[in-house]
Amino acid sequence: MTEPDFDVAVVGAGPAGSMAAMRLAQRNLSVVLVERGERPGEKNLSGGVLYPAPLADALPDFPRDPTPEAPWERRVVRHVTSSVRPDSVTSLDYEDAALLTTTGSAGSTAALPNAVTVLRARLDPWLAERAQEAGAFLMPGMRVDSLVTEPGPDGAPRVTGIRADGQDLRARVVVAADGVNSFLARGAGLRPDPAPRDLAVGVKAVLAMPAGRLEDRFGLEPGQGAAHALVGDVTAGVAGGAFLYTNRESLSFGVVLRLDALTRSGRSAHEVFEHALTHPRLRRWLAGAEVIEYGSHLVSESGHTGVGQVAFDGLVVAGDAAGLTINSGLVLRGMDLAITSGLLAGDAVAEAIEAGDASATGLHRYAAALQASTAGADMRTYARTPALFHRPGPYGPWGEAAERVLRGSFRLDGAPRRPLRHLAVQAVRRSGVGLRTWVGDAAALWRSV
Repeated sequence: MTEPDFDVAVVGAGPAGSMAAMRLAQRNLSVVLVERGERPGEKNLSGGVLYPAPLADALPDFPRDPTPEAPWERRVVRHVTSSVRPDSVTSLDYEDAALLTTTGSAGSTAALPNAVTVLRARLDPWLAERAQEAGAFLMPGMRVDSLVTEPGPDGAPRVTGIRADGQDLRARVVVAADGVNSFLARGAGLRPDPAPRDLAVGVKAVLAMPAGRLEDRFGLEPGQGAAHALVGDVTAGVAGGAFLYTNRESLSFGVVLRLDALTRSGRSAHEVFEHALTHPRLRRWLAGAEVIEYGSHLVSESGHTGVGQVAFDGLVVAGDAAGLTINSGLVLRGMDLAITSGLLAGDAVAEAIEAGDASATGLHRYAAALQASTAGADMRTYARTPALFHRPGPYGPWGEAAERVLRGSFRLDGAPRRPLRHLAVQAVRRSGVGLRTWVGDAAALWRSV
């Protein structure tokens, strides 16, 4: 092998890539952190909910309060999951003062927020700065075209670097943190192409709104935030959902649509996004908000089965690139899993290089550590959830049935009241969905939780 330019090349300055680069630099390895945007966060529009405990364990100075320098927006104290119909909304609304803080697993995260809203345009640069402070070399504005490979001792391809603009950059190990499903690893034939049902397209936007108006509309105290997950008519019946998060002076809003369902619907992702943005049931939150950012990207929907192999000869895959996302139906997670995988990848790669074995066998310690981590355990816990969301119930029949039952309970029309159980049976019969399908939905729901 030609003498490497760096010990490790990390592709992608998102949460996984920056944390891998930081941990590797802390181990006194030479690290280049390659980012296709002109600056970290430039390509990551909108935001999300971050559960910061893994990050705070790695960075004890992670800000506990939303100071101007803090890379987060608001403490999430309210989680709302809603089924949206054209004329009604049925919600599970959970607000708890206990959500203000978490004690964390290491006992060192007292007063740490349990969950915070973030804008990636602020979070990603903050994380990349931590990697640079540790000694990583940030190389922005470079789009990596492919991996560089050469035959290993057994004839199988071994990753020896990255190629960008016709130039090769050699490294003992490459960390691919290049976004959903790792186009680099797929391009080299190391990871299979995902099925359309395992991918979704996310259309996301940031909407400007003054802090006072935002807090009034969402029923929040200053500094507090809310996270809304929405299904049903909000996506015009297309399998998927919508999200709405409160930032300091803006909202993160968007839709996530399963690719196979979107194709069958004959609609474009932009059409569905506009349908959601102007939905009458969402007007109470969105009216008058100005769209200031807009974009789209792919999202993995495969859950635990989509993780697969993450360590190869000279290469490990981390974060979204490894399919590390969880949609439990109540909670959407990705960034905390990416941070955990980046830290574990950094430690494992450093140990492999120190041991002089950057083969798939030497790097397998990363896969083992990921499986043994809380992130790996949570991926297994929700392994059956994607199967539930492959069924049509969550996107129409469930919300319609709930609407019938609640309307029959709350709307007095002069007729005698009927027992709730009778209303439920009537709602199932009028849903147009067979009893066998309802039983199948119930079984899938039970297995997924």
